[in-house]
Amino acid sequence: MLFESSRVRLRKMTMEDTVYYNKWRNDLEVMYSTNPSLDIYPIDATREFVEHVILGPPTTKSYLMIEKENESPIGILTLTNIDYKNRNAECIIEIGERDYWGKGYGSEGLSLLLDYGFYEMNLHRISLRVFAFNNRAIRLYTKTGFQIEGTSRQSLFRNGQWHDVVHMGLLQKEYFRIREIIYSDEDSEGTTH
Repeated sequence: MLFESSRVRLRKMTMEDTVYYNKWRNDLEVMYSTNPSLDIYPIDATREFVEHVILGPPTTKSYLMIEKENESPIGILTLTNIDYKNRNAECIIEIGERDYWGKGYGSEGLSLLLDYGFYEMNLHRISLRVFAFNNRAIRLYTKTGFQIEGTSRQSLFRNGQWHDVVHMGLLQKEYFRIREIIYSDEDSEGTTH
């Protein structure tokens, strides 16, 4: 199934999911590595954000990541700024439930989103931005095939210091090549995909 891996599945985000997103958006530890603004948001502000920014534009596709064993929402994955003419999009991933950090759930969810973007939507390029101090995310993106394309120097002020924002990108042909290697390795080990 396209939107399902061994441990997670993705489903389209709805307005009813605002309650989860509001919880994550107000968890400063969650937002520290992903959100340039560390404000506290009332539910009405989050509802408006979800309606107009996450669900509103036709250039955005957002999915709630569900941990299958407990049917628990654990994060949100988004393709945004979709440029259908030039076949480009930007990717955003946020694992909102801290208990699921560092256990491979982000990797599984990201692979599902990239499969959808490159195989189903036929995108040519997917990009993302990541704070330079978010080493865990940079390792994940690099492992997935993203390459560093540039840096916005000292564009984030956090905890009394300036930080860079790293720009990364992945091309469809690069992703296909990585997937071929993974599948051929799995086949040589006698596993199926």
